[in-house]
Amino acid sequence: MHVTVDVKGEGSHEIDLAELEEETYAGLLRKVDLSPHEVSVLVDGQPVPEDQPVESDEVTVLRLIKGG
Repeated sequence: MHVTVDVKGEGSHEIDLAELEEETYAGLLRKVDLSPHEVSVLVDGQPVPEDQPVESDEVTVLRLIKGG
């Protein structure tokens, strides 16, 4: 299955799940060089746990804002 990962404000990536070590949302994040600690993963506008298996062909990633 191919998944479109839309990193808001940074572009999108097409990823083949067969290329991942683990077919989870955390695996998708690693493939696009992001850490689960710095983003939220959304499917249909709802957050999903990073350790959940990928069940959607479209994922939105939002960077978390940290300030000081």
